[in-house]
Order: sequence, then structure tokens, then C-alpha cells
Amino acid sequence: MYYQSTRGKIRGLSFKDAVMMGLADDGGLLLPESIPTLSPGDIAAFSKLAYPELAFQILSRFVGDIPSADLKALIDRSYQSFSHPEITPVEHKDGVYILELFHGPTLAFKDVALQFLGNLFEYLLRERGEKMNILGATSGDTGSAAIYGVRGKENINIFILHPHGKVSPIQELQMTTVVDPNVFNLAIKGTFDDGQRIVKEAFGDLEFKEKHALGAVNSINWARVLAQVVYYFYAFGRVSLQTGCREIYFSVPTGNFGDIFAGYVAKRMGLPIKKLILATNENNILSRFVRNGDYSIDKVVQTHSPSMDIQLASNFERYLYYLFNQDSERIVEAMALLQKTGKLSFGSEDMDRVAEDFLALSVDDAQTLQTIRDFHASTGYILDPHTAVGVKAGRELAGGEVPVVCLATAHPAKFSDAVRKAIGLEPQRPSSLEGIENKEKRCVVIDADTRRVKEFVQNNAI
Repeated sequence: MYYQSTRGKIRGLSFKDAVMMGLADDGGLLLPESIPTLSPGDIAAFSKLAYPELAFQILSRFVGDIPSADLKALIDRSYQSFSHPEITPVEHKDGVYILELFHGPTLAFKDVALQFLGNLFEYLLRERGEKMNILGATSGDTGSAAIYGVRGKENINIFILHPHGKVSPIQELQMTTVVDPNVFNLAIKGTFDDGQRIVKEAFGDLEFKEKHALGAVNSINWARVLAQVVYYFYAFGRVSLQTGCREIYFSVPTGNFGDIFAGYVAKRMGLPIKKLILATNENNILSRFVRNGDYSIDKVVQTHSPSMDIQLASNFERYLYYLFNQDSERIVEAMALLQKTGKLSFGSEDMDRVAEDFLALSVDDAQTLQTIRDFHASTGYILDPHTAVGVKAGRELAGGEVPVVCLATAHPAKFSDAVRKAIGLEPQRPSSLEGIENKEKRCVVIDADTRRVKEFVQNNAI
């Protein structure tokens, strides 16, 4: 299995090299040269596997240069830190299936990929005798999950940018209370989109990237997306065993298109997904694209679901590569146009293809709180605001004859303010959050300026 860039100038990379490169050196995103397909028999057999075994079966089809025993050991070690024996259990509540992705150390779906990626980085650096400086941006959950994935690991420093004052208090504390010497938190005076831009510009400076051995933990790193593909198969297996269903809907709250792109990869592999339901908050660039072909950047709005307060979705380029029939020249033209004008337009043929795979809905703050309130009243189950966006969209758009799985992307205790507004109750805190406000904190507030961030990395690089 080899990897190539969406922009066409980087080809023939091994999996290991793709992981270490992160963002492709031509500015594109890395993808496998071909996506392996699975038979219905394979998928049926997968439904009986425990999560780590399933992860090995999926990942091994994309990883050709890590011995099987080593890959299995990496996977097993990555999921030992999860608090639930099923890793990503599925709960049936009031007609929908909730795929709980928040049982990792930072209580968010990003742990599923970043525990694996942290161990993978450590493995590759030890093998190569190298060091790495990880640079990433977060809208809330990626940062803490990445930090917990590599804190205290040898040969790695990590620099995480988050928008100052624009993540939930718990999200901020989960990052800033990790004071290991290899962890650096930077609160930028701007939005997540500013942070994402800074990271891409830093990686685009190839001399700087090489000099400081930059590594990527954002979902621009293919290994992030690949690890997330697994739980789509796991959820289908659990629901199909219960219901005998032959196809399924997935409703995915998303702002950066990474989580739902993992579902798209699973669909291309043969998983019988009827439609992927793309659920956004008021920052609805992605739902506007799916519904009417309008991909135009607007001002970021702060909402009760801050991890989706994003306008420019970095993983969207990966999907465009397939929408444009793997035409790298068209991708380069589209990305240049987007940078120049802040928008893209699509023809009827493009949109017909989009409609084959996606449905979409934008859910505002009032609807989010009402969904939390109604779901709790009918089931006693507390949704976090991001998951509520997905539940609202799934219920509204999925046909009743096919099961719908809604991805629960975070524990409600991470967003207690929104939950309290919705139901008047404080969600119970897991033990990992007890007393977090009283821990030592370390963070630097910095301008949303690429030059300033690069200077900070240079001065603190390993």
C-alpha cells in the first residue's frame, strides 16, 4: 500500500513515511493510492470481533510496512487506556443508536485515533533514531487528546494552538493542566481557523518543517482518519447483530470533515452505509455545500458546540479529490480559487454525486438545547451539545426503515454549561475531571501570527 498527495506531486510513499510527513510537501493531503474493498462476507465476519481485533483487520489493509506483531501490539496498547471494555460501545435509546466515542482518557472521540497515533509516533521515532516537534491546532478536543497521546514520551515535544477563550472551560483545563516538560499550550488571539492556517503555513515552509522535524496530529495526518474508520465497522457490526439490518445511516456532527470522511472511506470499502448525515451547528459551510453546493467561508460564530465552530474544513480537500475523479490538477485549481475568493461552486453533476453519499442539516443553539432537553426527558440519557446536533439531524433526515447511528463525540461533562442550560442539572463528572480546576496550569497567550508561533516553536523545539 502506497500513498500520494491530493495535489499530485507526492507519490509512492510508504505508510510510515506518510505518517511522518503529515501534510504533503506539495501542500496537499495524503491518501492511499487505492482504497481496499471488502466483501459482504468479510464485513459479516468483522461483526463478531472485539474492537482491537477489528482495528487490526482494518488497519493492516492500509499498513504494509509494519510487522503484524508490532501493529497488533501498538493497537492493543492504544486501547488499554479506555474505561469501557468495548472501547466504543453502542447504546440504543429512543429509536436511535448512540455510538459512544468518549471512553478514552480525555473523554472525546479524538482519543480513539490519537492514542494510536501517539504510540505510532514513538515507535517510528525509536526505530529511526529521530526526534519530532508536533504542531497542531484544536477547536477543543484534538488538543487534549493529542497531548495525552504523547505526554512524557521520549523524543517528542508537542505544541498545541487553541483559540483563546473560545473552547469550553473543561476543554481548556484538560490541555493547560498537563505540565509535562514536552507539552506547550499556545492560546492564540483568534479562531480555530486562524490556528489551522498557522499550522498549514508552518508545514508549508519546507525548510522550517525539515529543520524542526515537524509532525502533524491534526486530521491532516492520514493515520488519524484511518484509525477512525474502524468504529464505523464496529457500530455496524453491533447494530446488525441486534437488528439483522443490511444497511445503516450514520449521523456525524462535524466541523472539519475528518470524522465524516472516515465514514466515507468505510463506505468506499464496502460498508453498507445508506447515507452519511452531515450535521453542523450554525457554522454551516459543510451543510450548505451538501444541500445546495454553496461552499463559501463566513464569519465563525461561537456556539454551545465549540468543537464545530469552524468555517474552513481542512479534510474537505480529501473528499474533493474523489468528487473530482482523482483529478489533482482540478484540486490545485480549486484550492487556489478558494484561497483567492473564499468560495467554491459546483455543477449539477457534482451535486448529484454528493447526494449519493450525503444528507445534511444545520442545527442552531436553541435546537441543540431542546434536543438535549427532550432526549433526557424521554430516556434519562444526557447528550453533549455536539452529539445533540447529530441526534437532531439523524432523527430528522434518516428514513425510519433503516437504523441510524449517531456518533457521540464527547462526554457531556466537558460541556456542563450547555447541559445545565438545557436540563437544569450538572452532568456527573468522571473521576478524571475531579478537581481539575485546582491543578497547576501552564499556557502562553500569543497573537494569531504565523511568524510569532514559528519563533516560539524554534525556541522550544526538542
